Amino acid sequence: MPSGRAIKVSDEKKSGAEVAQESSLRRPSAAERRWEEQTLKPALAKSPERQKQFTTLSGVPLNRLYTPADLPGFDYSHELGDPGEFPFTRGIHPTMYRGKVWTMRQFSGFGSPEDSNQRLHYLLAQGQTGLSIAFDLPTLMGYDSDHALAGGEVGRCGVSVSSLADMETLLAGLPLQQVTTSMTINSPAAMIWAMYLVVAEKNGADWKQISGTTQNDILKEYIAQKEYIFPPAASMRLVVDTITFAAREVPRWNPISISGYHIREAGSTAVQELAFTLRDGIEYVEWVQRAGMPVDEFAPRLSFFFNAHSDLFEEVAKYRAARKIWARVMRERFGATNPRSWLCRFHSQTAGCSLTAQQPYNNVVRTTLQALSAVLGGTQSLHTNSLDEAWALPTEEAVTIALRTQQVIAHESGVTQTVDPLGGSYFIEKLTLETERACYDYFQKIDSMGGMVPAIERGYPQKEIHDAAYAYQQAVERKEKIIVGVNDFVTEEDRPISLLVIDDSVARQQVAKLAEVRKKRDNARVQRALEALGSAAATDSNLMPCILECVRAYATLGEMCDVLRQVFGTYEEPAFR
Repeated sequence: MPSGRAIKVSDEKKSGAEVAQESSLRRPSAAERRWEEQTLKPALAKSPERQKQFTTLSGVPLNRLYTPADLPGFDYSHELGDPGEFPFTRGIHPTMYRGKVWTMRQFSGFGSPEDSNQRLHYLLAQGQTGLSIAFDLPTLMGYDSDHALAGGEVGRCGVSVSSLADMETLLAGLPLQQVTTSMTINSPAAMIWAMYLVVAEKNGADWKQISGTTQNDILKEYIAQKEYIFPPAASMRLVVDTITFAAREVPRWNPISISGYHIREAGSTAVQELAFTLRDGIEYVEWVQRAGMPVDEFAPRLSFFFNAHSDLFEEVAKYRAARKIWARVMRERFGATNPRSWLCRFHSQTAGCSLTAQQPYNNVVRTTLQALSAVLGGTQSLHTNSLDEAWALPTEEAVTIALRTQQVIAHESGVTQTVDPLGGSYFIEKLTLETERACYDYFQKIDSMGGMVPAIERGYPQKEIHDAAYAYQQAVERKEKIIVGVNDFVTEEDRPISLLVIDDSVARQQVAKLAEVRKKRDNARVQRALEALGSAAATDSNLMPCILECVRAYATLGEMCDVLRQVFGTYEEPAFR
């Protein structure tokens, strides 16, 4: 299917983009004109507004007031629909949180596998309902803990995992068949997922029953996070292999979490986050289809990951637009007939880039508002950042406060008692339509370039994000956007909180354990498995069976990635202007 294929529009109904375009043609009512003349004008003469223009955090201009005039021709059944029904603007489940609250999934991982295992057990004991594992930089880049490039980074920003032995320790005692697990890993996602599967297998868990998510979104690495290893085509081949393998062998697993979070953290606007994320999703669907798998066999297990930033209403509109756009893309662009293929199921994480080292207890307030936006927007799972994360990885005390934030929202705020509580707001519906329209505009530009991979190769999304980040920073420096404690309401303070410190003993411990693994394993079996992986990589066969055999033999992450580096090569981003 060519990547430039347009959205189909039936004769009876217009596309969401067209309705959104029409909604921008505002026709003030007589009552509104009367209000402006008789009430507003005298009020402004007496007390002018604080600034000439108000915008969202992303710079979208906002009206003073929203009325029915902002939604001409608005069709409830077409633009909203009821919860649990196409186009799912109001939520993917009919009762949403009245039936079950979102999964509380605190992102955790630091130091050794023993350290992280202890934290995961602690969080489950505190009421966390899903696991989420962070890996250190060497693991993310496909290097073992004893590699020269791993120096100074082992266990610093996530857990160190070099082999099946580390994964066995990391997951020890955890109920893998009863709890869902999310793993934030991308370039070497196939290898880390294989380690998880083998641990589950050794523990007697049924692959058909276990569930969880592998992030596995390589396109956003090229766009934003830059933790890539292989060139784009080879990386996409690995993603396709995991998606097709999961659909057939691990049917309850989400083999990819298409991630806007890191795009937003790199400085994008809300619309850019949404558009580039969903267009990445389109790209993955096209590649898997070209590999021969019908869309309804794999699309129900595609999942998404969005940032929950500080502009509450802009974020709510983003989430609602995401569901609506994805439903129409899957049904109208790809012809998916399974209603589960139409669902945009997503995890949210509060905005790490919004956290400040200055006055860090302000971060609790920021995180609460951001988490509330995700809940009001209908998220399926949520991570709340800890107050100390601008300084270091979170302490046990800080992560407990972050988890309690979710629990207070779920059980004390009242926002879970009705579905889509902001639905029908003139402001929210208008902002949702505007977000939708702007997203489709980006789709058209990227389609005209031949798809997301060509767009990335020419640096288009990267430059869009760069320009947005620069514009926002200028607004902060001009104090058009206020960051409390940073560019206003500033106080002098020493380091105000205690920190979690990861010292060099973790690296020494991990290197020693890795040496022991290499000493005890059957190295002839390892060599055979690695050679088979290299041979398979030179063909178009699915690599997951070979990767699983390497893992069972205790081949290390670095050894597997080195084999693929020899076959695929490595990627270096070109300079863009």
